[in-house]
Amino acid sequence: MNTAGHPQQVTPQPSSFYGLGIAPKILEILERIKFKVPTPIQQKAIPPAIQGKDVIGIAQTGTGKTHAFAIPMVQQLAQKQGVGLVLAPTRELAIQIEEAFRAIAAPFGMKTACLIGGAPMFDQTVALRRGPRIVIATPGRLIDHMSQWNFMPEEVCMLVLDEADRMLDMGFAPQIDKILKFIPKNRQTMLFSATMPKEIMEMASKNMKLPVCVEIAPQGTAAETVTQELYIVKREAKAKLLGKILAQYHGPILLFTRTKIGARKVTRAIQAMGYKAAEIHSNRSLTQRREALEGFKRGLYRVLVATDIASRGIDVTGIELVINYDLPEDAGNYVHRIGRTGRAGLKGRAISIATPDQKTDVRDIEKLIRASLPVIKHPDFPVEQFSEQAVQNAGGHRVSHRPGSFRHQASRKLANSHSHQQGRSRPQIYKK
Repeated sequence: MNTAGHPQQVTPQPSSFYGLGIAPKILEILERIKFKVPTPIQQKAIPPAIQGKDVIGIAQTGTGKTHAFAIPMVQQLAQKQGVGLVLAPTRELAIQIEEAFRAIAAPFGMKTACLIGGAPMFDQTVALRRGPRIVIATPGRLIDHMSQWNFMPEEVCMLVLDEADRMLDMGFAPQIDKILKFIPKNRQTMLFSATMPKEIMEMASKNMKLPVCVEIAPQGTAAETVTQELYIVKREAKAKLLGKILAQYHGPILLFTRTKIGARKVTRAIQAMGYKAAEIHSNRSLTQRREALEGFKRGLYRVLVATDIASRGIDVTGIELVINYDLPEDAGNYVHRIGRTGRAGLKGRAISIATPDQKTDVRDIEKLIRASLPVIKHPDFPVEQFSEQAVQNAGGHRVSHRPGSFRHQASRKLANSHSHQQGRSRPQIYKK
């Protein structure tokens, strides 16, 4: 940020990977993996990152953020000693980041390690002992390895906080603060996020040095390539409407529910309709989640039913339709959900199903995306009207994952409790 406290702006770069300051060897790798034209976030973020500057990148999901920090990190590490560390909020996202890194890092002889919960500590410890130059981790699992001296934070020379707003929403702030205490201050830091709440600004001001800020779209803006539709039906009609929608489309479909129990019920209902479906949420083991995601990618499952744990963790090309079977608890997650379709310039479609008592939820989404959701009439279902009385009866109360909410505070307390309990047997340095 400049002396006035405002982010520095960056001038647009040519629409080619040439001229961005990328080393010839990496340009050859990009050619080989069919990367020819950089996305806008890559155009703007790569040059300052390669120069060693701290970077704040604000862009929607599906805009190529991973390579916007992977390319500069590999190029920088090829020229100096140290380790690059990437923190991500979910297991799925961490796995996908590692996959993106491998293609670029392997030709340089750089090993990677992925440290996530739900996977064996032993295998991760073995990977760390092989001397990886790039470590991708979820915050809790990284602290576990730090406490056992498997990972030495003082070796970190580059740090990336990916989906930083999501990490704060999930209650990871205490773990992130703990990790940052032990990473050298003389490092390069890159922070990527879909939104820029004040909590992210505070984190940046405390932990970054004059960061260059690059923003691709206004915060909360839904992807322009996604056609959005809204159905308003009674709660008991949702399953029947879903059957009609599934019969209308033939490509891969990603469906979101609010709860894990809801995901299980909807998956069973879709299977009963004769469609192959799998579910992915936090009650599923890492192996089950991987199998569901890989099966969805390969076409084994036509419908993937997920909770918001997957709203930013699924990077699948060619999702034809996103269905919000349940509107999200937090309006901000709407943008991330529908960002799973219409990726990389392709056309996509998002259908949301609301009930008459969800006027407040719909208005919150419309306020965030700065547009009205078009209400669609289905010939087999009457268009219901929003019930003002139902909203008043509910007292206007809504569940929220935003920082400061009860659920958010509870998740933070749980994270602190977990960290405190495990910290009893840890070296004193990690008890701060």
